[in-house]
Amino acid sequence: MNARHLPSFSFRPRLLDSLKHYTRADLAADIPAGITVGIVALPLALAFGIASGVRPEQGLMAAIIGGFIVSALGGSKVQIGGPAGAFVALMYAIAEKYGVANLLIATIMAGVLLFAMGALKLGNLVRFIPVSIIIGFTAGIAVIIGLSQVKDILGLAIDKMPSNFFSQLSTLGKSLHTVNPAAVMIALSSFLLILLWPVAYKENASRWRRIVAKLPSTLIVLIVPAVVVWFFDIRVETIGSKFGALPQGLPMPRIPSFDWATAQNLVAPTLAIALLAAIESLLCARMADGMIDDRHDPNQELMAQGIANFFSPWFGGIAVTGTIARTVTNIRTGGRTPVAGMVHALVLLIVLVAAAPLAAHIPLAALAAILLWVAFNMVDWGEFARLKQFSLFYRVTLISTFLLTVIFDLVVAVEVGLVLSSLFFIYRISTLTKVDEVALPPETTALPDGRRVGAWTLYGSLFFGSVTKLENLLDPGRKLPDIVILEMDHVINLDTTGLDALKSLLKSQRKHGGELIIAGAQAQPLSLMNRDGFADTLGAGNVVKSMNAALTRAEEMATAAAPARHVSPDAAEGA
Repeated sequence: MNARHLPSFSFRPRLLDSLKHYTRADLAADIPAGITVGIVALPLALAFGIASGVRPEQGLMAAIIGGFIVSALGGSKVQIGGPAGAFVALMYAIAEKYGVANLLIATIMAGVLLFAMGALKLGNLVRFIPVSIIIGFTAGIAVIIGLSQVKDILGLAIDKMPSNFFSQLSTLGKSLHTVNPAAVMIALSSFLLILLWPVAYKENASRWRRIVAKLPSTLIVLIVPAVVVWFFDIRVETIGSKFGALPQGLPMPRIPSFDWATAQNLVAPTLAIALLAAIESLLCARMADGMIDDRHDPNQELMAQGIANFFSPWFGGIAVTGTIARTVTNIRTGGRTPVAGMVHALVLLIVLVAAAPLAAHIPLAALAAILLWVAFNMVDWGEFARLKQFSLFYRVTLISTFLLTVIFDLVVAVEVGLVLSSLFFIYRISTLTKVDEVALPPETTALPDGRRVGAWTLYGSLFFGSVTKLENLLDPGRKLPDIVILEMDHVINLDTTGLDALKSLLKSQRKHGGELIIAGAQAQPLSLMNRDGFADTLGAGNVVKSMNAALTRAEEMATAAAPARHVSPDAAEGA
């Protein structure tokens, strides 16, 4: 590839542009928004860490380190980065199969891949993933998250849940006799608290009550059940009983041990993490653009996501991406610039330093209720009710991606979904391709030299999926007119397979003494014919601009051939 055609490298975080005209009013808006987002992010980071098969503080590290980097270096003014519900099933499966250390290595490798995607300006390619696939795998992930929390909601005595769907069902079924009624009550009351807490807000209430009622319900679900469990000494599994005390502060950065032999086995997990991070972050950034009337830089965002996922594992953190719930909270509470996201990370760090010992009393059943609520809100379940309004292709792609995500894994689901979408797209485009015979006036069909003319108009795209539409013309058993005109001014695309079909038609025509004329070819088909040399093979005069020009060309060919074809008997004797 010529160097001048390579994409130029550009690295410019939105923070730099925001700081150029940063004011006290911006700071006064960003700090409260950052504090609010930090409070919202705390229970989610803990819950996502545990649900991902790692320690709770590893979710916090991802939110602190990754969240700070995404805001400081990203391409969006308001996007908040951190661990996300969409990653839970993927992280858990990788950790179970390869171990937590290899999960961190795969995350680092995914960071490198994400940065490369942004540096090569591939950010817009994520938009080519059909919405049916995105809805399908998001719904599948939500089901997996919900199923994975049944253990803690019921307080079942299960040491470690398997990642396979059917194995999970089997394990849960075999352990139902170990249900802990106290855990069930905590999970149920926590879920009801999440639902009903916002209802407590009333405009005419006292100022203190309004402030308390506006606190995130998920934070209340961390505090109230923890106090109840501690005060009444209820025997349920807590963060402390399962994981021990949380560290009070950031650990020293340490690069996980790396070797190429292990890395070769982590290609699929790496690609899955990178793909999911790219999809989630760019979808979230586009959603944020619509809320603040702005436009993010997708390539800068991917590079920031890459750096965040590269460094988060140095502190034990899991994968990072853009998070919709926290980004929406940031916007609705007045966040204006990336400073709000950086404040949110600092708030989490302060909480970790000051309140880590208190987290030991948080019951896992309460965290499970939070995750169940997150899973339920991940998906617009009405999309499934509206499926009958869409095409069969859309329904098959969405449902296949959903089922494959639940039963197998995200990578298989997206791969199959993309293949199905591609096949359905090829089929739809091929159905738009038509080859219609043109009814020519009688005086133009018979030429002076006795040969006959026939014309056909091509519509759509002549490519490998639609060349069968030329079967009638390519049939060796069919006698075509001596001169065949193909009107191609309605052909928007021609590939090499389509060109090969035209070559076969020309070869067949000349074998029987006939000719082929191409009329009205558009820029792309004409360019391919010229580059391949097919236009030269046809002859310069046999590639014309219109049907009328093609008919004129046919008459010229007949006139030139007439003396040779209509020699009189007397002249033949004299010769």
